[in-house]
Amino acid sequence: MKVIMTMIQGFCMSLADSVPGVSGGTIAFIMGFYDQFIGSLDAMVSGNKEQKKKAAVFLVRLMCGWGIGFCMSVLVIGNLFHTYIYQLCSLFMGLTIFSLPIIFREEKESIIGHYKNVIFALIGVGVVVAITYSNQHIGAGSSVDISALSWKNGIYLFVVAMIAISAMVLPGISGSTLLLIFGLYVPIISGIKEFLHFNFQYVPALFVFGCGVIVGILSVIKLVKLGLERHRSAMIYFILGLMFGSLYAIVMGPTTLDVPQEAMGVKTFHVVFFLFGGVILFALEKLKHIAERTTEVCVTE
Repeated sequence: MKVIMTMIQGFCMSLADSVPGVSGGTIAFIMGFYDQFIGSLDAMVSGNKEQKKKAAVFLVRLMCGWGIGFCMSVLVIGNLFHTYIYQLCSLFMGLTIFSLPIIFREEKESIIGHYKNVIFALIGVGVVVAITYSNQHIGAGSSVDISALSWKNGIYLFVVAMIAISAMVLPGISGSTLLLIFGLYVPIISGIKEFLHFNFQYVPALFVFGCGVIVGILSVIKLVKLGLERHRSAMIYFILGLMFGSLYAIVMGPTTLDVPQEAMGVKTFHVVFFLFGGVILFALEKLKHIAERTTEVCVTE
C-alpha cells in the first residue's frame, strides 16, 4: 500500500508539473511529503550509503508515478492547450488560489508572528511579475523553434531548464509557468509528445533540456534544504509571494502561445473550471490523510 501511495503522490506531482499553475512542489507540500522529497534529493547528492539507498527507493517509486502521469498529461494537454487555453488558465488559477489557505494552515507557526518576513513575500511577487512583464515586452522565446537546434537555442534551453526545475522543486510558481513565460512551454510539450509518437527530431533539444534539469537540481536542492531548515519562515513567505505572483503569469499565459491570444479577462474567465481546481485540491487533501493513516498502520504492524 505504501508503494502505491508513493506512486500516486508522484502521479499528482506530474499533473502539476506538466501544466502552468501550481508546481509539483506545491502538491508535495499539500500532501505532506515535501520535506521527505527535498531530503531524499539532498541525500542522493551528499548522503551516506544508507541514506542514498533509502532515498533512492522513495524517489524511484515517486518517479514511476510521475512518469506515468506526465506522459498521460502531455498526450492530453498537448491537444487541449490551444483550443481551451482560457478554461485551463481558469483551472490553474483555482489550483493556485485554493492552495494558499492550505499552505497557511500547514505553516501557520512559520507565518503568524513573523510578519517582518513579508518583505520576502514581496520579493517573490516581484520576481514573477518582473519575469512575466519582461517577456511580454521583450518577447524572449516567443518564436523559439527547437526542432532544429542551434547553439543559441541550445544555451537558451539549458538555462531555462535550470530555472524551471528550480521552480518545480519550490512549492510556488511552477516550472511550467516559467516555460510559458519564456515561450518554451508549447515547444517542449510538443517535442515530448512527438518523441512519444517515435518522432526523434526533437531528441537533441530534449537532451539539452534534460541536462539543464539535472544541473538545476544539483545546484538548487542544497540551498532549498538549508533555507527550509534554518530560515523556514522567510522561505514560506517567499513561497507565498511566488504563488501570488504566479496569478499574474497565469492571466498573461495566453499571450505567450506561438499564436498569441488576449490575456485572460473577466469575459474569458471560467468559474466552473476555477472551482474545479478547488475540488482537485480537496481530493489531494483526502489522499494525504489516506497516506498518513497507511503510514501509521505500517508503523504499528
